[in-house]
Amino acid sequence: MQQGTLMRKVKSKSWKKQRYFKLQEDCMTIWYQSKRTGKTESAFSISDVETVREGHQSEVLQSVAEEFPPERCFTIVFYGRRGNLDLIAGSAEEAQCWIQGLRQLIEPRSFPLTFALVSCTWIRDWFQKADKNKDGRMNFKEVQRLLKMMNVDMNEDHALRLFQDADKSESGTLEGEEFVLFYKALTQREEVLSLFQEFSEDGKKLTLLELVDFLREEQLEDEGTEELAMELIDKYEPSETARARHVLSADGFLMYLCSVEGSIFNPQHRALWQDMNQPLCHYFISSSHNTYLIEDQIRGHSSIEGYIRALKRGCRCLEVDCWDGPNGEPMVYHGHTFTSKIPFREVVSTLGKYAFKVRHPSPGAGGPGWSLVGEDTCAEGSWSCWLPTVQDPRGQGPWRCWVTQGVSLSSTPQELKHKILLKAKKIGRLEDTLDGAADEVPDVSDEDNGAEAEEERRRAKVMLAGGAPIRRTQHGSALQKDKETLAQALSDCVIYCKNVPFQGFQEARSHSRPSEISSLSEAKARKLIRDEGNEFVRHNTWQLTRIYPSGMRTDSSNYSPQEMWNVGCQIVALNFQTAGMEMDLCDGLFSQNGCCGYVLKPSFMRDKETLFNPNDPSSREGPGPITLTIQVISGQQLPKVANSKEGAIIDPLVRVEVYGVPADQAHQETKYIENNGFNPRWDETLQFQLHVPELALIRFVVEDYDKTSRNDFVGQFTLAFANIKPGYRHIHLLSKDGTSIPPSSLFVHIRITE
Repeated sequence: MQQGTLMRKVKSKSWKKQRYFKLQEDCMTIWYQSKRTGKTESAFSISDVETVREGHQSEVLQSVAEEFPPERCFTIVFYGRRGNLDLIAGSAEEAQCWIQGLRQLIEPRSFPLTFALVSCTWIRDWFQKADKNKDGRMNFKEVQRLLKMMNVDMNEDHALRLFQDADKSESGTLEGEEFVLFYKALTQREEVLSLFQEFSEDGKKLTLLELVDFLREEQLEDEGTEELAMELIDKYEPSETARARHVLSADGFLMYLCSVEGSIFNPQHRALWQDMNQPLCHYFISSSHNTYLIEDQIRGHSSIEGYIRALKRGCRCLEVDCWDGPNGEPMVYHGHTFTSKIPFREVVSTLGKYAFKVRHPSPGAGGPGWSLVGEDTCAEGSWSCWLPTVQDPRGQGPWRCWVTQGVSLSSTPQELKHKILLKAKKIGRLEDTLDGAADEVPDVSDEDNGAEAEEERRRAKVMLAGGAPIRRTQHGSALQKDKETLAQALSDCVIYCKNVPFQGFQEARSHSRPSEISSLSEAKARKLIRDEGNEFVRHNTWQLTRIYPSGMRTDSSNYSPQEMWNVGCQIVALNFQTAGMEMDLCDGLFSQNGCCGYVLKPSFMRDKETLFNPNDPSSREGPGPITLTIQVISGQQLPKVANSKEGAIIDPLVRVEVYGVPADQAHQETKYIENNGFNPRWDETLQFQLHVPELALIRFVVEDYDKTSRNDFVGQFTLAFANIKPGYRHIHLLSKDGTSIPPSSLFVHIRITE
């Protein structure tokens, strides 16, 4: 892999260009250049690569399957929303060389990165970037250029002093360990050192008892503190001598604070920590809208990548819009639009591969398999042909048996592991299906019963039950001719989530069943929240509700899911392809509980007689408001703004946003720090009062201040209030796409008081 390899880069069946690919000497960067011009087209870092897929595992490579065998084909998949790179090697041997080599390089990242490993990679990466003449040394001019690249605006005299202190050989250049010394001096954390010395009697080490004091007094660790202190020393102290003496050095202390245990996110909540034996309606469920789309709603591209990305992100409710295609084969796309189409069989095959993979393997996560809710309607001639032919990837018979076997009307997420539930219209009653009979005429009235704005009514007719138009009947009365007939094979698969029109809370109490579900547009849901907040909460204690975006959101923008969660709506469907605050909230809520896609609702939202109304926080039973105090201390190695000018340095500020019931919605921000994205210090305290902390999400946003225009996004991190660990904590920032950007972080101090 060290030599340039000639391969075909494929974008479509007709676009196949030959490019030379080469792994750089740093083993961290791959560049490729045109065979014809010799000009370097692009480069990417190994750290950007999520996985490598062999064979025809993309739509692009499937389109050239007859021309090129799978042994020569592979796909490089990047983190976030960056497009895949589809490649065809000259031989099967070359393809395997790249596939196995790339997997070896990215494999270590399947384990949690330690602070030391991140720092080592970071140092090597910056050295390679700044060493322009590639002689393995760095003169002071190159160091000055490096500081600009690293977001540091440092006084030249101070920079020269650090350079000379690190130049032990007095050669006028830095190499190897000398550059490491320079980097360590540059990254000296005075705020951490002063905290360390506050608890250290001699200022050089923390004894076991001193570390226990810190954990109890500041980190509020109240159980097994001495055992925890021993574990932290064994895990993070770099000196063998210090470990043997059960003491923690300043370096070990910093490594602990930058670790999982020092994160703001409670590590115990990363694993499966909630009760999974309650009815489905007692959980918030990670849900996507028009999952197959990866762009806009009118002309966007439909792709199985939409399903793969959503599933790997922890999504548990997917949307499959099926339409009759050529030769009776169903196709998936956004009906009555210009979006592209994908075969239904490819979607189902993709579900078989990715539906039950663990997003973030962790001890106690319960393994893969939390149940999946799929939305679908399908023409009568299509469903019965294709669904039974797809096999259960676990080798337990046809997919159709996998969908329905062992499901009862009172099933819980625990009982539904490795099951797929279909949300759709149904012929007859659920009870009849379980008894083997199904002969009633389906109710196919519009979901919103004609009460929505014109675009929502039009959408309901086109997207019946969130799916596709069903083939119209050719017999019966004039009224029946306007109805649509469901495929019996599809109807038989609907065991739990029978779709019914919503006709008011009183009607639902009188005639609906817990096994049924109604879909509401965001506009209708907002009106119900405003007018009948408590009734909405009560309704969601015993029946599922799905919310979908307005038909006017043709750009695939999102509404805020928080207001829907405030009344207990379980299936709040978002456009996963669109980055922004709304998806940050979704990722923040579902990043807990083993990333299984299910989060248990607060107890007052599971009581059928609850008095809770999000518009009146005093209706919540329990303790009074709590105060969240956040001291924003410092930032570390913040990234530059995308597409910024060369030499530009950010002016960072931190904004803390609270999302929850209306009374808790708030935001505050720090001042901006001029020309320092490397190690800015704010030392500012922000305070919030939370009336319903059980529903609150906290979003930390770093922006580049601009006095003449809108601030630029730098990074963010969002989590549920219930997952916050008090004390001195690091917040590891995420990009706009929700991917990590190590080692960028914030250092904060958190206090929670009643």
